[in-house]
Amino acid sequence: MFIVSEMLKEARKAAKLTQEELAQKSGTKKSYISKIENVKGDIQLSTLIRIFEKGLNRQIGVSFL
Repeated sequence: MFIVSEMLKEARKAAKLTQEELAQKSGTKKSYISKIENVKGDIQLSTLIRIFEKGLNRQIGVSFL
């Protein structure tokens, strides 16, 4: 979860978006983005994909080893 939170935080900052702006673009709440970035809550894979694809206009890949 820590790695995911850092990836999200860095991607959001690179896109020059606030947590509020990212939340609006991805259809979620600022508090949810904050929880993810601060490793304070769990995240559904579908929500993570939506945040990256809709909010940050990025593709995300997942692999299980």
